[in-house]
Amino acid sequence: MAKIIIPNSTIGVFSSGQLGRMFAIEARKMGYRVHTFSPLTDTPTGQVADIETCSQYDNLDAVREFARSVDVVTFEFENVPSTAVETAAEFVEVHPKGEILQITQNRLREKTFLSENGFPVAPFRHIKLIDDLYRATNELGFPSVLKTAGFGYDGKGQAKIKESHDIEPAFAAMNGQEAILEAFVEFEKEVSVVCARDQLGNFAHFGVIENEHANHILDVSFAPAIISEKVFAEAVDIARNIADTMGYVGTLCVEFFLTKDERLLVNELAPRPHNSGHLTFDACVTSQFEQQLRAVCGLPLGSTEFYKPAAMANLLGDIWQNGEPNWAAATADPSVKLHLYGKEDARPGRKMGHLTALSTTAKKALMNVRKARKCLVY
Repeated sequence: MAKIIIPNSTIGVFSSGQLGRMFAIEARKMGYRVHTFSPLTDTPTGQVADIETCSQYDNLDAVREFARSVDVVTFEFENVPSTAVETAAEFVEVHPKGEILQITQNRLREKTFLSENGFPVAPFRHIKLIDDLYRATNELGFPSVLKTAGFGYDGKGQAKIKESHDIEPAFAAMNGQEAILEAFVEFEKEVSVVCARDQLGNFAHFGVIENEHANHILDVSFAPAIISEKVFAEAVDIARNIADTMGYVGTLCVEFFLTKDERLLVNELAPRPHNSGHLTFDACVTSQFEQQLRAVCGLPLGSTEFYKPAAMANLLGDIWQNGEPNWAAATADPSVKLHLYGKEDARPGRKMGHLTALSTTAKKALMNVRKARKCLVY
C-alpha cells in the first residue's frame, strides 16, 4: 500500500541545483511545500523552495533537524554521502532508497549491479593498481576508457587510452582513486529512457529520447528518437526491468549506447530526473519532475503523452562570454521556450539553462531550437 503524502505537506530535497528547481516548481503548482538542503545558499532550488537549509552533508545534527521538518525526502543529485541519507531515513521515508544511491554514485558498483542482473553493459574491469590497468588493457584492447569509480559526471574523471603509452598518464590522472576500465564502444548514437515507478510498482515512461553531446556535456536532446520499433521496445523493457529489480520509487533515467548493429548497452543510470528529460517540462502532459513528485508522495503516475515532438538545447555559460545573450531574438519563434536556472556565475561549460521547442517532427523541433540558441549570441 502506498504511503500518500497529501498537498500542503513538505517535501525535503537533498541538493539544490536546477533539477531541484524544476521539481520545486512542479511541487508548488500542486500545493506542496519544499525544503532544500545543500552546502550552498541562494541556489537554483532555494530560490523556488519555501525553506533553504545551508549546511554540509556531514553535519548530521543539521540533517536530523531537516528530516524532522519534512514529510518525505528525495534527491536532485545522487552524490549525497550515504551517512546523510541513512541519518535522514531514521526519521522519514527516503525515495529512491539509500541503497540505490549507493549503487549509482559509484561506477564499479553500478556496472557490477547491471552485469550481475543480466543487463547489457560494455566489458569492464576493476582498476586499483597500475598492474591492473596493464592487464585490463591487454584483455579489453585499445582504445578503452579509464573512469574514476566514484563521483563522476559530464565526462569528469575520464581518460581515453588509445595505445600503450597512454596507460601511465591515464592512471596518474586518476590521482590514486579506484577506477574502472571500459572497452570502447563504437556507438551510432546515444539514447535514454526517462521513466518513473511508483510505490505500488506501476511504471510509466517517456519513450526513447535521442541525445547528442559536445565535450562530454549533453548538447541537445529530441523525442521521439530516430530508432526502430525493436530498439524502442527493448530500451523501454530494459529500463522497466532495472526499475523493478531495484524496487525503484521516483524518476529514473537509463542512458544507452546504441551500436550500428542495433545493440543497446547501458552506459549510466541517473536515480533522479535527467537533463535529457527536460523537454518533458513543456512537451508532455506530466513532466519528469511531476512524476518524481507523484511517485515519492504515493500518488498515481500521470500521463506521459507528448503534445508534439520536442527538442531541447542546453545553454552553457559560454553564451555569456560576449555579454548578455539576445533573449528577444531567441524567443522570437513562439514555439521556443526559455528556462534559466538562476545561476549568477556564467562560467564556460556550466549549465545555465535550456531552450525547448515543439514542432510537427522531432527533426523540425531540433532545427528550431538550434536556430534559437544561435540567435542568443550577437
